[in-house]
Amino acid sequence: MEGMASTTSAPPPGPVETTSKVRRWVFWPAAVLVLGFVAFTLISPSSAEAMFVGLQDGIVKNFSWYYVLVAAFFVGFSLFVGFSKFGDIKLGKDQDEPEFSTGSWFALLFAAGMGIGLVFYGVSEPLSHFASPRPGVTGTENELAQQALTQTFLHWGLHAWAIYVVLGLALAYAIHRRGRPVSIRWALEPLLGNRVRGGWGNLIDVIALVGTLFGVATSLGLGVIQIGAGLESAGIADSSIVSQIAIIAVITAVTIVSLVTGVTKGMKILSNFNLLLAAALLLFVLIVGPTQFLLRDFVQSIGAYLQNIVGLSFNVTAQQGAEGVAWQGAWTTFYWGWWMSWAPFVGVFIARISKGRTVRQFVFGVLLVPTALTFLWFAVLGGAAIHRETDGSGGLVGSDGSVDLEGSLFALLGDLPAGAVLTFGAILLIGVFFVTSSDSGSLVMAMIASGGDIEPKNWLRVFFATVSALLAVALLLSGGLNALKTAAITTALPFSVVLLLTCWSTIIAFTRERRAYDKAEREVLLEHVGAYYGLEVEGPSERAPRSAFGRPWAAVKKRVRGGSAAHPTATALDDFPIRTQTVSPDPAVDASLDDGPAVESAPRPTDG
Repeated sequence: MEGMASTTSAPPPGPVETTSKVRRWVFWPAAVLVLGFVAFTLISPSSAEAMFVGLQDGIVKNFSWYYVLVAAFFVGFSLFVGFSKFGDIKLGKDQDEPEFSTGSWFALLFAAGMGIGLVFYGVSEPLSHFASPRPGVTGTENELAQQALTQTFLHWGLHAWAIYVVLGLALAYAIHRRGRPVSIRWALEPLLGNRVRGGWGNLIDVIALVGTLFGVATSLGLGVIQIGAGLESAGIADSSIVSQIAIIAVITAVTIVSLVTGVTKGMKILSNFNLLLAAALLLFVLIVGPTQFLLRDFVQSIGAYLQNIVGLSFNVTAQQGAEGVAWQGAWTTFYWGWWMSWAPFVGVFIARISKGRTVRQFVFGVLLVPTALTFLWFAVLGGAAIHRETDGSGGLVGSDGSVDLEGSLFALLGDLPAGAVLTFGAILLIGVFFVTSSDSGSLVMAMIASGGDIEPKNWLRVFFATVSALLAVALLLSGGLNALKTAAITTALPFSVVLLLTCWSTIIAFTRERRAYDKAEREVLLEHVGAYYGLEVEGPSERAPRSAFGRPWAAVKKRVRGGSAAHPTATALDDFPIRTQTVSPDPAVDASLDDGPAVESAPRPTDG
């Protein structure tokens, strides 16, 4: 990484200016890559399908251990940062207060966690792990039922949200504390320095943009598959590739109309309505289903998850041969890849809503709130499905142990009171999630392509909404669900490197931040001691060499009692480009975060 570090001789850059103009070295490489892929897939879907099969087999066989390892590392990194001395750093200026109340912030985090995937897999994944457990897992029916929810919790729990914490935290610090634009490259500024403004930054944004496109397309593909299954279950239309493409066309047209007409307020209302609809569906199943069993199973499954999280986190089915490799590709490796490809999308969202929060609040809020609500969702829907198989009428699992991934939700809802209404509600839920995902996804991608402009041009958003839809169609034509999974796994491989570098960059930034505050506190303390005892205090020389114990020594000289104490100065830290705004009322602390001249210290800032 030596070539990626910034040089001390580079002049400090000027303030960052956002613009609505497209950054051509971000937009065009990403557009050419994705449109070229779409063209190849549409021209020769059979060749593309064969390529996907080989690609998935190769990645899963050779890199499944890597995906498992980095996902576990991100959990450890998030917990370390949350519990460490960095936890009280504020994601904003020292005087900034949170923009949202705690309750509203939790609700927004839940909104970030809700989406097409939860609806698609809410019933089918726990049921699949129950009917066809991970290779090597055996036990009684009750034991298999328990491990089914535990395995599902692993895929949707702390690991997923730790991946989002990694990028969201770095972005929140860059955006709110350092005044940087909303673009992925700035998460690595502490590591790369001025290079984020050039080729390295462009490369990071291209990788993030392509990954986000495939991540959004994967979700849209899952959504349209399930909408087709719902329409077939309701007797409205058969589920086929033609009907799926028609659904994509209709919903994408709705999204584009909303973008062109600028009905952003209506989109927000629609999004809030959908969250209420999801909550209503959850509560209805909980109330009319085996309520006490579902609540007990929810609590017990959390305990089983916490008890087994370490072993499950590092399980790569190494002793199960080809069967284990296939299972990893269908489940764990797919999920870790999907979450990584979604990290720019979710990371930008949670960063933007977290201004004024501390690092500790951010880490544990993002880790725990969506995870708990996600667990409740799976415990209710998945638990109800498993309960029906073990103690009810069954019918959700085939005689060969197969589970209809896209249709099992509607099979469960259809047997409940008001089943037809529930089926229609679920179709509506998925459809609105499709629209809101396409809308917000196009916004994030347009921001990245325009260098961080929070209000990019409408044509750019329309372009990315259209390309996401075309990409979803291409993936459906070239292998359906398997192609969607392969796309997520493949695009996550390069972006996982960006996420690992983001961890390194975050530690660099937070270390400099704490060092600046510790230095300011030390100098203010020396100043007060000097004033009280009539001492003259000399601050440490600029970038003075550290002692063997790693701490700079401050010289204290006795002088005539009654004089005023000298004002200590704060030194600049190497290779940290200037911000577009100040973050602290203390100019000494502010200067310590940048390559700028030392200035006199004001009274000690509020601890942030």
